[in-house]
Amino acid sequence: MASSGIDYVSKEYGAAGKEKGIEEEKPNYQYDVDDRRSASPSIRTVYDSTHRKLKPRHIQLIGIGGTIGTALYVQIGRGLLNGGPASLFLAFTIWCSFILAVTLCMAEMVTYLPISSPFIRFAGRYVDDAFGVAAGWNFFIFEAMLVPFEIVACNVIIHFWSDVVPAGGIIAIVIVLYAIINLMAVKWYGETEFWAALGKVLLIIGLIIFTFIAMLGGNPIKDRYGFRYWKNPGSFAELYYKGDLGRFLGFLQCLIQASFTIAGPDYVSMAAGEAENPRVVMPRAYNAVFYRLTTFFVLGSLCVGINVPYDDPELAAAFASSKPGAAASPYVVAMNRLKISGLPHIVNAMVLASAFSAGNSYVYCASRSLYGLALEGKAPKFLTKCTKQGVPIYCVGIVLLLALLSFLQLSENSAVVLQWFVNLVTASQLINFSVMCFTFLRFYKACQVQGLDRNTLPYKGFWQPYAAYYGLTGCFIMTFVGGYTVFLKGAWDIPTFLFSYMMVFLFPVLFIGWKIIKKTKFKAAHEVDLYQDLEEIEEYHRTYVPTPDKNAFDKWFNWLFS
Repeated sequence: MASSGIDYVSKEYGAAGKEKGIEEEKPNYQYDVDDRRSASPSIRTVYDSTHRKLKPRHIQLIGIGGTIGTALYVQIGRGLLNGGPASLFLAFTIWCSFILAVTLCMAEMVTYLPISSPFIRFAGRYVDDAFGVAAGWNFFIFEAMLVPFEIVACNVIIHFWSDVVPAGGIIAIVIVLYAIINLMAVKWYGETEFWAALGKVLLIIGLIIFTFIAMLGGNPIKDRYGFRYWKNPGSFAELYYKGDLGRFLGFLQCLIQASFTIAGPDYVSMAAGEAENPRVVMPRAYNAVFYRLTTFFVLGSLCVGINVPYDDPELAAAFASSKPGAAASPYVVAMNRLKISGLPHIVNAMVLASAFSAGNSYVYCASRSLYGLALEGKAPKFLTKCTKQGVPIYCVGIVLLLALLSFLQLSENSAVVLQWFVNLVTASQLINFSVMCFTFLRFYKACQVQGLDRNTLPYKGFWQPYAAYYGLTGCFIMTFVGGYTVFLKGAWDIPTFLFSYMMVFLFPVLFIGWKIIKKTKFKAAHEVDLYQDLEEIEEYHRTYVPTPDKNAFDKWFNWLFS
């Protein structure tokens, strides 16, 4: 099909379906679509013009690619300095459990209704229109601000080799490349992201293998160091204070670092409206992405603590002086300690590809979230315009305009600008995860009240609704903890405070403002519309014809990553 055409509601569809005999092939869900459709409170006339062109391998790698950026290779070193190897490992392991809880919530809702910008629109449908507006704009700001973050990171990484090209020139080149990639048909975006994300996967696997070989003595100086640095200088570092309080604050700083670094379900979800055969592809993607990311991040955090002591002077100096690129990577510091030459340049090149790929994913997700808001009437209608290739051109343009914020680096230290963006997006991401969990709780309650049997859904999350409560509690608390350092004695800093808590203040303002203006109401469980867009999804799957693989190479990759 050229277009999925799934994200609209048409009064005539039900009648046309009866004439064609479609109603006779009703799926196993326990509902009557026609009864529910007639009770729908509003009929939208805006079509989703995006195309379902993303294959299983694209979905898998988009989910991985969007979450693996410079943070896993470089910024993670700051966590080691703050908390030590044990704190870093524990924090990343614990945070992965919260990501699992959020993933279970998103997987169940999105596989049931795989539409564009799903969790943004579900927040409005299942909770309150005002809640959906606040969630949507929060997610858009989050994704849009990650674009300049990665652009600044690209500039810093390139200067690892040379300062010949001015920062302004590098920033402009990266923005132009993002424009070219994201204005092409979505299948070309998927293809670009597939190969870039594959490079990220190979890099982290390579670094894990490097750690295993080097720690057993397979290095130029034949040093069999094993877990030496867990004993000397130790497993837990003290931060700000001495004793147990200092060690706890070190662990807390690592947990904050993990909450920024680890994500996953949001990137997979944003591609749901453009995925081929989503009810088959998306459940696999949710399962695979979580386990793969957990492997990468948990093992990655373990490797960092094995390779470098938390008091390493070269690592501390790299962050203190904002050394460019992979110079601040714990892996490169370890290679320098072991007198390994050549490899740091390879690592830097692949970290550059990772940063570029992550920024590319953020342009995609930010533009699709804005498009989803426009489809729901919560952003200007002109933003729903798509090219013939199914690309929301004005949405992409606005994201690229916001990417110009990366030029802030020209007047400020790059490390300062990077930290501003980190503070802003960390709080915003945690709000997103809290929204997803709370929205699922309302979906769960609506299913109970309306008699929709969750056992018949394409994906049923285990340990629900307790997983949702677990994820909501952890993410909500961490939203307020992230900027705690500004409240320590002598540490007050206005820019840090504003960037850390801007979204915490903005979210309720958006929610209350829209609620007052539009007079929206909190939706009771029996009022939630669980069936909007469902007919179109069912029709798509009934008429879906798999696109044949172009060649044996394409077939092999689709099998491997599906």
